[in-house]
Amino acid sequence: MRVLIVGATGLLGKEVVRMLSPEHQVIRASRSGPDLSVDLTDKASIVSMYQRLGTVDAVICVAGAAKFAPLETLSDDDFAFSLANKLMGQVNLVRRAVGHIVQGGSLTLTSGILAQHPMTGSAAVSIVNAGIEAFGRSAALELRGKARVNVVSPGWVSETLAAMGQARSAGVPAEAVAQAYKRCLLEDITGEVIQVAKW
Repeated sequence: MRVLIVGATGLLGKEVVRMLSPEHQVIRASRSGPDLSVDLTDKASIVSMYQRLGTVDAVICVAGAAKFAPLETLSDDDFAFSLANKLMGQVNLVRRAVGHIVQGGSLTLTSGILAQHPMTGSAAVSIVNAGIEAFGRSAALELRGKARVNVVSPGWVSETLAAMGQARSAGVPAEAVAQAYKRCLLEDITGEVIQVAKW
């Protein structure tokens, strides 16, 4: 299959690329490439990427940022950034994929555990993650028979915790999270939110 990975240069993106590359033609996209460049906050950039890409069997997005900070310090701009980047960026990836993904192709988005398990400082992130999950379920209904839409909801990733000086054992290894994206690609599922977290 021909698979576009958006966010291919990040921790999870690199792991998904590594896992899928032996069996699939992987096209790597991020702000800095290496195959295609895209800015999720810019709809025109997404349209341009798809025009250069042509047709693919699947799109996997492991990109998008949102502001983590105490509620009282979050500004309107912080919320606007979070909504425009991780939420609307992924919404527009799905909306603009029509005509660029094969019949019955797969679209996989990324939310996060803070949708179901918020914590202090996660107000903007939790809104975005919950919005992605609601959109994914809805888009799956709208696109039934045309494309499958699923969402992966990672918890803390072991490698990220280690980089923060925390215990790796409290998280899930990036390789295990990448398996959830592979499942969305290969299994005949749609409208699912796959949680990958250590409880």
